[in-house]
Amino acid sequence: GPVVAAQVALFAFFSGVVLSMSLTIVCVCRSLSSMLDGFCCDVVDGLPVTEVAEVWNLTQAVLRKASSAIEQGLVVVCAVVACMMPLMLVDFVLHSEDSATASLAPFLVTCGVMYMTFSAATITDKCLRVAPLINAVSFGPGTDRQRQQVVDYIVSSAAGFYVFTVRLTTFTVLKFAYGWSVVAVGIITKVAL
Repeated sequence: GPVVAAQVALFAFFSGVVLSMSLTIVCVCRSLSSMLDGFCCDVVDGLPVTEVAEVWNLTQAVLRKASSAIEQGLVVVCAVVACMMPLMLVDFVLHSEDSATASLAPFLVTCGVMYMTFSAATITDKCLRVAPLINAVSFGPGTDRQRQQVVDYIVSSAAGFYVFTVRLTTFTVLKFAYGWSVVAVGIITKVAL
């Protein structure tokens, strides 16, 4: 009837909003990842060791600014999906014969948001690999001390994707997903029994 049609329309609208926010954040994360790749390519292609720290300083400033600009959207999207997932699982357990195909759409939204969070965490993972890369590059004779200073500067800068002053890593995302899965299973077992 009309009530079901209204529910489907509302769900489609809000799912579209969540997915569009997720894809926007993925685009920003891809741009940041490409910027990091460009920095690494410049270093390998012969950027002088005297300029590496200056270029890295600019790169990490852009990372911090971009992550602070989209952190609220990322948290909102993750919170929406975190609240949606246990409800979707409970609905599936209670009405499994009716909602098997209906649970596919929320599952796809959840997968899109997980992809978004892993895209953001990949930026930090790339930043963690910059210092070993620079340490492996030869800048010529007599530059070992300068290279070590640059490596120390990059390590101490702790660049990456930050969400409210917390550096987002793949391990952090996996830990959150695992913890929330435990909560969802706990809710299912209480409801199903």
